[in-house]
Amino acid sequence: MTEGRPGERLRVAIVDDEELARRLLREYLAAHPDVEIVAECANGFEAVQAVAEKEPDLLLLDVQMPKLDGFEVLELLERDVPVIFVTAYDEYAVRAFDVHAVDYLLKPVAPERLAEALARARARAAGVPRRPLPLAEIRAAAHAAPRPLERILVRDGSRVHVILVDRLDYAEARDDYVCLRSGGKEFLKHQALAELEGQLDPARFVRIHRGYLLNLDRLAKIELYAKDSRVAVLSDGTQLPLSRAGYARLRELS
Repeated sequence: MTEGRPGERLRVAIVDDEELARRLLREYLAAHPDVEIVAECANGFEAVQAVAEKEPDLLLLDVQMPKLDGFEVLELLERDVPVIFVTAYDEYAVRAFDVHAVDYLLKPVAPERLAEALARARARAAGVPRRPLPLAEIRAAAHAAPRPLERILVRDGSRVHVILVDRLDYAEARDDYVCLRSGGKEFLKHQALAELEGQLDPARFVRIHRGYLLNLDRLAKIELYAKDSRVAVLSDGTQLPLSRAGYARLRELS
């Protein structure tokens, strides 16, 4: 195993809601003299705060946790931090690759696999080309389709709004942002509408116009607005423009 150069330390934050899992990682990391554990977090909000305050070089991050999952933690971070996912579930592997994870370890973690993952982290920090991740260990995950979002996170200064997808009425494109309408309130998120569309269930959310993505559960009726022009009327009376392509999509789903 390749260690860091003398004097260099790998500052690590452990994020897992299970104390036993954190303790096991502590024991394994103790075998690596160049590793310093700078934070231990039992949930996602603690992890976001720890990254801001401790500035670790690496996260050992669980996926399924209360309050925020591992991917939501990464979304809320204000700086990029290399991450090794440590989880009992293999179905998140594709998403892990999408966020350029250093490695993806399945529980129960073997100390040899953790050592290999740490070596990858050191190599990445040194600019050494990465070896391929061990896809054999992840098994069929590479063929699994990503799950649609169940909630959307919006950072508002130091606050974080959690919008349940079930309560999202529609999303509107506004320059480099999307405006999310939910419960009579609007939330601005720095994201492209097309990206959000790809994360939601296509059977529930339809692009009715180049600037609007609609929750079908909120659609009450379609009305003529002018000659060859229609609007989508929501259950609360809101009217949204409906393009020809959007109208065709709605007809296909009806």
